[in-house]
Amino acid sequence: MWRELLPIGRHPGSGGYRRFAWTDRDAECRDWFEEQARARGLAYEVDRNGNQWAWLGDPAAGDAVVTGSHLDSVPDGGAFDGPLGVVSAFAALDELRGRGARLTKPLGIVNFGDEEGARFGLACVGSRLAAGQLTVEQAHRLTDGDGITLPRAMEAAGHDPDAIGADPERLARIGAFVELHVEQGRALDLSGDRVGIASAIWPHGRWRFDFRGEANHAGTTRLADRRDPMLSYAETVLAARREARLAGAVATFGKVAVEPNGVNAIPSLVRGWLDSRAPGQDTLDTVVGGIEKAAREYAEAHGVDLDVVRESFTPVIEFDHALRDELARILGTESDLKVPVLGTGAGHDAGILSGTVPTAMLFVRNPTGVSHSPAEFAAEDDCVAGVLALADVLEGLASR
Repeated sequence: MWRELLPIGRHPGSGGYRRFAWTDRDAECRDWFEEQARARGLAYEVDRNGNQWAWLGDPAAGDAVVTGSHLDSVPDGGAFDGPLGVVSAFAALDELRGRGARLTKPLGIVNFGDEEGARFGLACVGSRLAAGQLTVEQAHRLTDGDGITLPRAMEAAGHDPDAIGADPERLARIGAFVELHVEQGRALDLSGDRVGIASAIWPHGRWRFDFRGEANHAGTTRLADRRDPMLSYAETVLAARREARLAGAVATFGKVAVEPNGVNAIPSLVRGWLDSRAPGQDTLDTVVGGIEKAAREYAEAHGVDLDVVRESFTPVIEFDHALRDELARILGTESDLKVPVLGTGAGHDAGILSGTVPTAMLFVRNPTGVSHSPAEFAAEDDCVAGVLALADVLEGLASR
């Protein structure tokens, strides 16, 4: 399975993946998922929001146990973020069948659409729509960098954009959702453990900073006469690093757009996107507030106007404590793995569903801690340990 997925959407120059929602590469990944489902005799379906499902047993029976993740990527992302959870889900099912496990509940595998938000700027679109956290009107306003709207992209890919929306009946069938994911950090590597259980997702959000100055000639305009928004933006990037370091949080300006974007032109607009995450809400508020305060001071000093827009936000998410404890019990009694419990600063579909469905997460060791990069990696024996842990969990949850 892993070898089949590896070539899809891989950029020959960067070595990273460009599997963006509702593109040809995304379609190839979706075709792969359907093939895996049908090869195992599973019932296959696509829901109203484009999420793919594969079922062993009848989901209408309710109290189903579901696992899976996503197959899309960030720009030039790694091979493991998302796909490891989907591949491991199918592999765990194979393991259960090999054991002759007798499941009493329906078992589902899911590929959630547009988890990374790389194309339309909002993460977890498929799960947000299903959970009612993204309205139809909001979804229809999403636009990519080429001006293509989400409905237009979905329609071009053969999906009906008028069908999207909250899907409470489908989610009500799920008794537990467990997402396996490569760890996006080095906690497991530092502790020497192969697999861990998630405790919570840090509160996090995305903010857009629009610095508006005055375009002019780079060669003839005196420094004293300039209203250069790039200066304010650059100083704000440094301020973000400073505020995050002081608070024990993270803050990143990872995307920027410049107008008119000419080598010999002073910009008229610099638009930067801030991603910030922290262990607690108060800390996050302090960091983002400090960054905005500094940005406004820099903008005023350079004669630049500034607008700050919060584009998305997710509060702290505590995974279901009873389910988390059950995972620890299952793995503690039915395997020889030590399974530490750890928090994460990364968002996931499991976090979106947590307000509606009992959810939990398993992490697989990442020896470098690198993620959202072609250097992302997990060793094969650790991945196998993750599959076996997931199989133990699914059997324990679906057999009781």
